[in-house]
Amino acid sequence: MALILASASTIRGQMLEAAGVEFEVQPAELDEAAIKAAHRGDQAELAIGLASAKALAVSALRPGDWVIGSDSLITIGGRSFDKPRDRSAAVEHLRLFSGQPMVLTSAVALAWDGGVDFSHVQIATLHVRTLSDAFIESYLDIEWPEVAHCVGVFRMEGRGVQLFERVEGDHFTILGMPLLPLLGALRVRGLIAA
Repeated sequence: MALILASASTIRGQMLEAAGVEFEVQPAELDEAAIKAAHRGDQAELAIGLASAKALAVSALRPGDWVIGSDSLITIGGRSFDKPRDRSAAVEHLRLFSGQPMVLTSAVALAWDGGVDFSHVQIATLHVRTLSDAFIESYLDIEWPEVAHCVGVFRMEGRGVQLFERVEGDHFTILGMPLLPLLGALRVRGLIAA
């Protein structure tokens, strides 16, 4: 029996490694756009739905193994944002984020034997400072293309911290996965030491 992370996210893997969790990586193959298009409900439900779908997709391929799925969503002023398709889209996103509160919804799901056994969602609010065009360009000169894989066009563990004047919420949630609730679930199930 193995513990699988259904994500290629570097930071999610680093969080688990730093916490001493042994796991394998097997990214889920999933049509996220179709799930988002079919969703009716709030961002928390969508984030859990995406995290669960990732965990279930890999669980179907790995019977008997536990699978972690996770997803994060960004909304600003009620508008949802996806990962930028290219650098010009990243510039536009950052211009729209400038001076606005960014709501980040992160979810995690744990699947086993084709069913979701645990899920949790947490919300953080990140207050984006006013960003000049010069800052945006210099920021992307350094951070692109790494932030192309980040829905909010930032890596909090890197220079992305400079985008914000303050944040409200759990550190791990902001990094992209509610780690503490997940660790609790892993302990309860005997997957890590209690």
